[in-house]
Amino acid sequence: MRKKLLGVLLCTAMVATMLTGCGPDSGSNGSSSNKSETKKVEVSDGGKVLNIRVWNEEFKSRVTDHYPGYEKVSETEGKIGDVTVKWTITPSDDNAYQNALDEALLKQDDAAADEKIDMFLVEADYALKYVDTDYTVDIVKDLGVSEDALSNQYKYTQDIVTDSNGALKGSSWQGCPAGMIYRRDIAKKVFGTDDPDKIQEQFKDWDAFKAASKKLKDAGYQTTATVNDTYRVFSNNVTSKWVEDNKINVDANIKTWVELSKEMVDNKETTTNELWSPEWSTGFMMDSNVFCYFGPAWFIDFSMGYTDGKPMKGSVVEKGGWALTVGPQSFYWGGTWICGANGTDNKSLVKDIIETMTANEDVLKDIVKKDSDYANHSALMDSLKNDKSFGDAALGGQNPIPIFADGIGKIDLSNTTSYDQTCTEEFQAAMKDYFDGNTADYDTAVQTFIDKVKTKHPEIEG
Repeated sequence: MRKKLLGVLLCTAMVATMLTGCGPDSGSNGSSSNKSETKKVEVSDGGKVLNIRVWNEEFKSRVTDHYPGYEKVSETEGKIGDVTVKWTITPSDDNAYQNALDEALLKQDDAAADEKIDMFLVEADYALKYVDTDYTVDIVKDLGVSEDALSNQYKYTQDIVTDSNGALKGSSWQGCPAGMIYRRDIAKKVFGTDDPDKIQEQFKDWDAFKAASKKLKDAGYQTTATVNDTYRVFSNNVTSKWVEDNKINVDANIKTWVELSKEMVDNKETTTNELWSPEWSTGFMMDSNVFCYFGPAWFIDFSMGYTDGKPMKGSVVEKGGWALTVGPQSFYWGGTWICGANGTDNKSLVKDIIETMTANEDVLKDIVKKDSDYANHSALMDSLKNDKSFGDAALGGQNPIPIFADGIGKIDLSNTTSYDQTCTEEFQAAMKDYFDGNTADYDTAVQTFIDKVKTKHPEIEG
């Protein structure tokens, strides 16, 4: 049953680079070097190797920097007590991570003990693909993770990894409310101030956003690096699903994004460059003319101008030149969940890593303070909202927690489906042709999108 179900999912696997969770396959910002002082208890079920599957360096850096007792051996190997930790990192480009993970999971029953997957990570856009299979274990009933320990987590972070039978199949250390991240120097030149509250007035809704974009264009600046920078703001505020009654559906809010994007492209206020492309990334540099991006905490301190864990020379981050405000609408972007793999011979260690990294308040506070991540712990984040000692260097010392904390309560995942990644990527690709004038009209572009999705998911009727 297990192999059959994942085999079906393999046939309909979502293709192309992931645009969620924790960004591209780059390193962390390197701001943390000392582990939490939390005492580590040795936990082992006799398994000699703990195999962890990830798509980038982010979670590895969190464990390396914050999990008490972890000893780094090499870039792909570590030790926890007598257990060897092996990291298998497969970039998510062209769906490579999911394809490699799926192949390994299909062989899980027959794999040698030291080669079995013990833990793997999933992102919001495809979490459901794994949650509703028995390749993932119930972290409470099967692993013994304490429900009390998880009681401060934001509800939406648990909802997305709860299967149809109510089993909790994963846990995350981060919440991903997001906002508008803008250049302080450009704000001063165009709007006369870089104060987040005053800039918020300039971008308080989409009509205001359009007016502000015209001001930026007249002053020689682009509002965003690409139309796709605003996409998640719209897609995470939809009122219907991509697939309903087994048919493809384009939500009214997605249509509004198309209208806004077409207008901005025609006005040369943005571009149609791909997210994560070199052209898109140039906006992270001081010599660019891009005013803003949209993203959560991980995006700011993991993606915006970092290389080898350090700010790039000449980047806005290096100057602490960004600031954060809400923007036209609250939204979220991504998130990363730790799943325990069925068949692990290191249940106690998997349990301890999940509890320590996603529920231990001391460890999570250390992550917030040193990595500027937004922790999945409501009581902790509420306590830090007015903490004047905390500020993000990338944001010129601004404390972003009040803005993120206000937005996290608005996150609604009720319209999430297992088709979201495919639909998002194919819709953006089809609309790019429309925006660039390579497709005659919107309706033609939509039909191209539908045809592409049905090719990958033939079970969808239309």
